[in-house]
Amino acid sequence: MRNSALAAVLDVTEGTLPHGMPYLALGSGRPLVFLRWFTPDHANPTGWMRQSEIKTLAPLAAHFRVYAVNRAPGMAEGTTMSDIAAEHARALHDEFGGPVDVLGVSSGGSLALQLAADQPAAVRRLIIASSGYTLENAAREAQLHYGEAAYAGKRALHHMAAVGFRSPIAQRLAAAGLWLADPFARPRNPADTLAFIRAEDAFDLTGRLGDITAPTLVVGGDSDSAYSAETFRRTADGIPNSRLIIYPDTTHIGVVKRCIPDVVAFLAD
Repeated sequence: MRNSALAAVLDVTEGTLPHGMPYLALGSGRPLVFLRWFTPDHANPTGWMRQSEIKTLAPLAAHFRVYAVNRAPGMAEGTTMSDIAAEHARALHDEFGGPVDVLGVSSGGSLALQLAADQPAAVRRLIIASSGYTLENAAREAQLHYGEAAYAGKRALHHMAAVGFRSPIAQRLAAAGLWLADPFARPRNPADTLAFIRAEDAFDLTGRLGDITAPTLVVGGDSDSAYSAETFRRTADGIPNSRLIIYPDTTHIGVVKRCIPDVVAFLAD
């Protein structure tokens, strides 16, 4: 099915939640809030990235009205992950009037964990994909170098190669390609990008996972270059009502497609 036809079938709409969070919604049924992975721009994706997101979320949209939500633009310097979670809790309450299912992927998983720990009334059920209770050093350093370089007006995208690839050779090859692609993928507001990166840099729920009361599913891949299987286990072990699935031979990005049947089953349980 062509992308335009797929979007029409899924009833794709774009909008902004209360308090400024842009979203792309598709499908029908009970709402499922999808907190996006790390994105340089606090905006809905456009072009091929928009089509890729729609295609990725289409299997979930067959069961739910999926709201792919991004952080609000204009993020102030010094904003914390708790600040962002509180803002999201207010927006979700104003939009939906009660707790909703939340799926957070990668950086969106960091936010989802903070949201569930700080604002338990906002979350009905929680899914954490390719994420954990804190960033690991490689991902932390890669994101911070990226954000600081972009804010300084320098080429930055190559710093993110360490997040996507484990092999040093693959990282070098990817970094070369990302260096060339950088002029076409610069953040429109680097201050927003850096503010969120610094918030996630300080994110650490060690000792707070027990505050999460929502039934939780943690999913990850054993070939994730950003998070170890041990981080996934510690995250799940710290949440009182949780389940863990680690997929073999699955990368940081590959988990999203791999986990959809398990997410649907978990939310239907």
